This record gives sequence, C-alpha cells and structure tokens, in this order.
Amino acid sequence: MTMRAVNERSLDEFWMPFTANRQFKAAPRLLASASGMHYRDTEGREVLDATAGLWCVAAGHGRPQIAEAVARQLGTLDYAPPFQMGHPVAFAFAERLAEVAPGGPGSTLDRIFFTNSGSESVDTALKIALAYQRAIGQGTRTRLIGREKGYHGVGFGGISVGGLVNNRRMFPLLPGTDHLRHTHDPGRNGFTRGLPEHGAELADDLERLIALHGAETIAAVIVEPVAGSAGVLVPPTGYLERLRAICDAHGILLIFDEVITGFGRLGAPFGVDYFGVRADLVTTAKALTNGALPMGAVFVDRRVHDAVIDGPAGIELFHGYTYSGHPAACAAGLATLDIYADEALLTRGAALAARWEDAVHSLAGLPHVVDIRTIGLMAGIDLAPRAGAPGVRAYELFVDCFETGMLVRATGDTIALSPPLIVSEAQIDEIAARLADALRRLA
Repeated sequence: MTMRAVNERSLDEFWMPFTANRQFKAAPRLLASASGMHYRDTEGREVLDATAGLWCVAAGHGRPQIAEAVARQLGTLDYAPPFQMGHPVAFAFAERLAEVAPGGPGSTLDRIFFTNSGSESVDTALKIALAYQRAIGQGTRTRLIGREKGYHGVGFGGISVGGLVNNRRMFPLLPGTDHLRHTHDPGRNGFTRGLPEHGAELADDLERLIALHGAETIAAVIVEPVAGSAGVLVPPTGYLERLRAICDAHGILLIFDEVITGFGRLGAPFGVDYFGVRADLVTTAKALTNGALPMGAVFVDRRVHDAVIDGPAGIELFHGYTYSGHPAACAAGLATLDIYADEALLTRGAALAARWEDAVHSLAGLPHVVDIRTIGLMAGIDLAPRAGAPGVRAYELFVDCFETGMLVRATGDTIALSPPLIVSEAQIDEIAARLADALRRLA
C-alpha cells in the first residue's frame, strides 16, 4: 500500500483508545514504518522515538530476530488451546522468564501466569492474591489497596485499585478498595535526580488503613515501584522498604506493577532489583515481547503459587484467557530475551543514567518547566498549566515535537520520556536539544 493510499483511507471506523478522536482525525499523525530508534510517518518524515513506543519497545524497532521467530512459530503451530492442553513453547518461555525473575538468581518469583496485556496482568495478580488468602484460611481478606495517582490498566480491578481520576469517573468500581496517598511532593522534592529525600513516612498510610478496616480484611497492596502513567513519580528513599515491612507485619501481600519498570527500564532487570525490595507478585507486559505482539506475564512467588495449587484436586484457579501463552507471542518473547541477554539491555541503562539525568535536567529554567524527575532511563518534565486549560500546554508540545521529528508522551501537564534501551549518548543529547527547542517555541 502506498503512502498516498494510507493517507486517503477513511479514519472514521476505528474508535481509537485514550485518544481525543475528533481532534486526532482532524489532523492525524500516522506512523508507517519503524527501525531502530526511529519511526517514519506516512509523509516519509523520520521521527526519533523518545518513548519506546508506549514504554514497550525496549530493544528498538524492527528487530529481525523477533519477526523471524514469530514467522517460524506461525508456520509450525499457530494456536494451541491453553485450557487442559499445552504446547512446548509456553513452558520454554516460562522457564526462561524464571531464570531472569525479579530478585535475581535464586528468586522464588518463578511461577509464571501468562496474560495478554498489562491490564490483564493486574487483574490476574489481584485474583491470585484473593485466591491465596482464601487458600490459607484467610477468606475474610478481600480488600485491595492501591494508591492515588497509580495506574494499573483498564480492567475493572485495575481501575478500582488505580488512582487516576479520569479512569475511574465513568465506570462502577469494585467494592472494598481503598488507597494510600501518592508520594508526589514537588514542594520538598523538586527537580529530583533519582530518589526523592522526603516522603518515606507516607508508607505509614497503610497502618492507618489497617486501623480503619482491620488487617483481617486486607488481601493485598498494589503499587508501581515508579508510577509511570501519572508522570514518572519516583518513590522517596525508604518508602518501598517501609511498605514491605508493614505488609509483612500484617500478613498482606505486596504486588509490584512493573508493566513499565520491568525489563531494564531502571537500569536493573526489574524494580524489585533496583530497589532491593521483595514483592509477592510482579505484573509485567509491554517490553516482555519488545512490543511485537500483545502479551503479559505475572511472576508469582512460589509460596503463593503452592498455597493455591495444593488445594483440592481439579482446577485450582478459575481464571485464564483464550490466548494465555499464545505460541507466537511466546516465540516473540523468547527471541526478545535472547536480544536482552546478547546486548545486556536489562542493565545497560545503568551506564547511561548519569548522561540521561544531566541531559534532561539541562532543561531546568526553560519556559514553563516547573519540575523535572529522572530515574534510570525515565523522565518526567512538568509544565506549568495554562490558565483554565489543564493539559493543553503539554499536548501542544507533544504535537510540536512530532511535527519536527520526535515522539514524546504527554500525560496531563507532564512530558514523559522513556527511550528504547538501545539509545546512544548522542541520541540522549539530541532528545534534550529537541525538547529545549520545542520549549522555546512554545514560549
């Protein structure tokens, strides 16, 4: 299909997700191809990808190794039912994932439940937490605790424990959920490089909720180690450790949502590794297959898995998906893990973090920039909202960047950055320079 044919195609039929559809279709931004660190749009312009697609293309675009693995798999076994049946590729992929599980060698987070997205991973983890508490005789523990400004996908479970208001307003929520306060405190932690100094005491919110509801009613707490979709909100020093200690003291499971931070984004394989804090379940998706095919996975601690599996004979967990462990997705995942290992991508970000930090923080003092946060190869740049029009300024910057050859992400009045892990030092400098020019044009 030619570029001209693409541009003349009707845009009416596709109801786009998380998109202002009328606004987009009046001035569409269409991507036609991708390779390495760049997209190419339907006008033939090259676009530097500063967001790894949607946090997911960690190894860069157009990796032939992944495409060839998927093609081979589709030619051998295109689909196999996952209920009461199996196929070798799913077991092989689960075994490989267990070898790189959060926590490193010897980790007991080595039982893998396959899903098809981050949203499904979250709902799966919440269900497993409830099943575990029932299996150990704690069936009164049905309450799930999330956090303000948390994003855990768009399933009813995820939006119920999530804390982004617009995701919650329209839909009925699960009963029995509650929320910790968020940790974002620009007044005390502005322009932070790495972990903010202030705010560890906010983990004590969990003690307050325990006093309110009773520990015997709480099954699990779910947090993102770094809140991504809310604008790269980094946990204060000691916060996650404190949360872990409170959960341990009261028999509450701790779930880390690592759909964004998993697979090298922080310069360590997972947030569990970066922060050195144990989780009972870890949700993943996005970079699991380098974005090539939809897939998610929940890493489950052996203790939790065994408690559920060792129940009465028969189906232990009435949960799963038609495409759990899909053969082609597993093949894509195996090829992706090979690339991560061959190119040391799960830890490469650590060597680039200082260069990334300096480049992004060089934007301080430019028009409208009111805060900057960096950790690993992630960054959040807060812009002063335009009076009476929240979010418009960041959106205009996003559009300007695209039209001049770079893809960034606008979330509210925050510009979020998360380049593929193959980014070079020169490309890091280019991202910062392009953003600086866009900020000056915005002024």
